[in-house]
Amino acid sequence: MQPIKEIKGTAMPLERSDVDTDQIIPSEWLKKVERTGFGEGLFEEWREDPNFVLNDPVYKNAKIVVAGPNFGTGSSREHAVWALTDYGFEAVISPRFGDIFRNNSTKAGLVPVVLAQTEVDAIMAQVKKDPSTKIVIDIASRTVSVPAIGLTASFPLDDFTQYRLLEGLDDIGLTLRHENKISEYETTRASWLPSMAK
Repeated sequence: MQPIKEIKGTAMPLERSDVDTDQIIPSEWLKKVERTGFGEGLFEEWREDPNFVLNDPVYKNAKIVVAGPNFGTGSSREHAVWALTDYGFEAVISPRFGDIFRNNSTKAGLVPVVLAQTEVDAIMAQVKKDPSTKIVIDIASRTVSVPAIGLTASFPLDDFTQYRLLEGLDDIGLTLRHENKISEYETTRASWLPSMAK
């Protein structure tokens, strides 16, 4: 995972609430074993409608999804996060997230930004009016800024998750910070125990 200090870009307005993980990435995509290629399946069923927002070329390069409440509910699948990041999204702004989706997001480098409903509504309206609207998400200050409408808002982010994002540490990265201690421990273990040695 790469360090994430600031996300700056345009947004796609997804004016839907209760978007579950099966709508984000349908279950037939779960057969893939690698983390790449899931962007093709992002909102696959909805994309069959030519008027679906993701099909609108004005949002082609958006880095941020602005969504209604309860984004990422439903079954626990990391694939939903992988689909969003593989497509090119770096953050989702919503009044509320599914707990498991939110946890999976922070471990995979997708920033879930919780703002008040009124703030999300204001950003949604602006992005629909002007798709070129720039949004800045600052991880260090835990703020979202939309200069076009004079909005700056704080969002909750616990210290440890903030640290992980700023340092680019997924679960493997966190473990590898102790690589020397792990290697040292492995040299002292009884030879009859399972080993990580090649």
